[in-house]
Amino acid sequence: MGRNQSPILNSNQLKLGFFSPNCSGGMSVTKAPERWVNSWDNNIRLAQLADDAGIEFLLPIARWIGYGGETDFHGSVLETITWATGLLAHTKRINIFATVHTAFIHPVVAAKQCATADQLGHGRLGLNVVAGWNKPEYDAFGVNLPEKHSDRYALAQEWFDVVTRIWNHNGPFDWDGAFFHLKGVYGFPRPFDGNPPIMNAAGSGEGRQFATRNADFLFAISVDLEQSKIEVDDIKAKAAAMGRNTGVFTLCHVVCRPTKKEAEDYLHYYAEELADWGAVDNLMRLQGMHAQSFPAQALKTLRGRFAAGHGTYPLIGDPDSIAAEMEKITASGFAGTTLSFVDYVQEFPYFRDEVIPRLEKKGLRQKFKS
Repeated sequence: MGRNQSPILNSNQLKLGFFSPNCSGGMSVTKAPERWVNSWDNNIRLAQLADDAGIEFLLPIARWIGYGGETDFHGSVLETITWATGLLAHTKRINIFATVHTAFIHPVVAAKQCATADQLGHGRLGLNVVAGWNKPEYDAFGVNLPEKHSDRYALAQEWFDVVTRIWNHNGPFDWDGAFFHLKGVYGFPRPFDGNPPIMNAAGSGEGRQFATRNADFLFAISVDLEQSKIEVDDIKAKAAAMGRNTGVFTLCHVVCRPTKKEAEDYLHYYAEELADWGAVDNLMRLQGMHAQSFPAQALKTLRGRFAAGHGTYPLIGDPDSIAAEMEKITASGFAGTTLSFVDYVQEFPYFRDEVIPRLEKKGLRQKFKS
């Protein structure tokens, strides 16, 4: 059973969230000295800024091994369930997601942890389910990375089925599956008022089948918005064929300045002059070897976009041009997007004051009443 009142399920045409503030560097693979520091105090400050501005959600990356380079990009990461629980205690309205690797976290433990966090947040936890792709992390856990995506998602499906049954089944039950063999399982308390909203990021066919079958929201990288519209329409049609309404989100990195030239100059400074190319190339190599989120040819041409924002879609310019580009994102069928900045806390207030009112005037978002 799902809930209805979660902030991310509101009526805004373009929902917004912050991505990766629990990770060192955020989404910017840069040596710039002002790059994001993922301290607990910085995360609390960002969560409260987002909460007060009516941003729908915060979404972390679950990372166990960094990407090297001079900065060891994502070498420092706050564990996501602990992070989400702490931020739920410091906010009032916003959805805080926990990102959980199905290959590393036992479903009985995850079900209990998430239910506990959701109780604390009075129904504001979300769950981002990750089937896994990053071989060095599997090596760190002493777990073999299945070569076939289908095998990873078979495990993820069984994991998810166990978790949701614990959340919804009356009394103890046994489970004898392909991956889990459980006796007398039950879990109380349950989540606060029904299952938390579910997210999943997927580029492969198996991944998108998993997402349309189980998730409320699927994340899809956009390289080109016209092509994305075709992909989004296809995802929605496949979800509808299952009797489901799966929203599709994309991911963006933002440089918003009073003029386009200022924005482009800053992009050049942090993502070209001071890019951590060692980490960029490591990240791209791992994505190419172990993930299907990006087409092979696109990987070769996206090196600069990886430095700027982990390969996400660029929102670079003045407030008017960024608001216009975000209107195109909605027109492409996306239900929303994540945002990242070089320094979230320092840069978001200008975006909040200048871009969000423009989105409201375009009818993409309702004026937020705190």
